[in-house]
Amino acid sequence: MAELTDSAVRPTTHAKVRILATADTLFYSEGVHTVGVDRIISESRVTKATFYKYFRSKDGLIVAYIEGRDKRARAALQDVERRHDTPERRLHDVASMIATEVRTDSFHGCPFINAAAQFADPMHPVRQAVSIHREWYVSTIEDLFRGMGHPRPGDAADDFFLARDGAFSGANLGDPIAAQTALLRAVHRMIEDSAG
Repeated sequence: MAELTDSAVRPTTHAKVRILATADTLFYSEGVHTVGVDRIISESRVTKATFYKYFRSKDGLIVAYIEGRDKRARAALQDVERRHDTPERRLHDVASMIATEVRTDSFHGCPFINAAAQFADPMHPVRQAVSIHREWYVSTIEDLFRGMGHPRPGDAADDFFLARDGAFSGANLGDPIAAQTALLRAVHRMIEDSAG
């Protein structure tokens, strides 16, 4: 009996998974409008028919990309909740994760803000997918401030996102170290306000 080669033993990655992984990389690094379907098809090594079997349109793929990023963000925050037992520690950890992210070589800004900026219509499915993510994230951060006893948790969450979005933009356009430092300083002040 002939020996099986590694490629014969190892199953190939499912076509839909390859399409999503390719789109995730290209959309984030180059922008959702810049990358065409033909390039995604080519780089994910699928046929056009296979692509359209799973995604009716490029917009459908962009929504799937946003939903995938949303799932990762939710999983990351669930991990934070498992690691820390107080809202203060959880918020510090979230800020630390963001501060670390803005200094990576592969950082290209917030994938949600980047995608939303390319769709003007707030009713577009991509904008709606971004809004679902944003509403969940804001609510989660507001709950952390509420858990700390902040007198105005909604305002604190707004301040947090202003600092976060500013850090993402500042790191992407300018100085990641300054953006990281400013974010951590702002979040530290917000936590102190909760204690005060």
